[in-house]
Amino acid sequence: MKQLSLDNLRTFVSVIEQGGYAKAGDFLGRSQPAISLQIKKLEEQLDRKLFTKVGQRHMPSADGNWLYPKAKELLELNDGIFRALTPAPLSGRLRLGIPNEFASTLLPGLIGEFSKRYPDVSLEVTSSLSRDLLHASRRNQFDLILALVNPDAKSDDGELVLEDDVVWVGDANRPFVGENIPLVLAPDGCMYRSRVIDELKQQTRSWKISYTNADLSGLVAAIQQGLGITALARSSMPENLTVLKDNRLPHLGKVNICLFNQSIQHPVVSRTLADFIKSRLQG
Repeated sequence: MKQLSLDNLRTFVSVIEQGGYAKAGDFLGRSQPAISLQIKKLEEQLDRKLFTKVGQRHMPSADGNWLYPKAKELLELNDGIFRALTPAPLSGRLRLGIPNEFASTLLPGLIGEFSKRYPDVSLEVTSSLSRDLLHASRRNQFDLILALVNPDAKSDDGELVLEDDVVWVGDANRPFVGENIPLVLAPDGCMYRSRVIDELKQQTRSWKISYTNADLSGLVAAIQQGLGITALARSSMPENLTVLKDNRLPHLGKVNICLFNQSIQHPVVSRTLADFIKSRLQG
């Protein structure tokens, strides 16, 4: 018997209510390709085209308009079951540590949806380098930490969420030219920075660091001004940049994205937020 994916239906409803794939991705904390894939799977299962493209916008088709209220009913029934069977509403204060790049790409949509579902949970979010979040002097300041970990590093208490590719990232409208590779990087201590420099030192091509900024929005602005290129985990890449496929650039390997759940006061709340983050990254 065929069964509809409630997750795909939630994405479908979000595209309509938020006004497009990109805004739905921001709301749900997912990339636009992930949103497109979910809509494609739903369309294939139903054998119906649910959206038509008008200019740059995706508008619901006749079948999409027919499905929309029914999808909302299914989602409300699903959410109502969980609300009714939840012994008590989640509440408490939770301290989340998250890398800078994920704070810019993953966090806005995720926090919006989490806060809507659990309005009695107060979130205190700190963004910093993974190395700093996991440092012994700061680690006990957080209940939950999302961090990047080198695949060869031992981490006994971290939960692997995703093994991701580290990719070269730039502006498609500003391709870098010449033999000297201009780099836009975070400060010393950033895993991407170390990986890029280590790999480039093994090459014969020249390179230079043209701009340094700890904040992803600052790096993005510099890249769009033509100051250079950078490296990021694929899942944290902003939608206004693109993965560079240039055989002159060295392969950057993998990175593990891990969760460190160390909440003592609110373990259920922390586990719920951890599951929320995992669903977004793995979706």
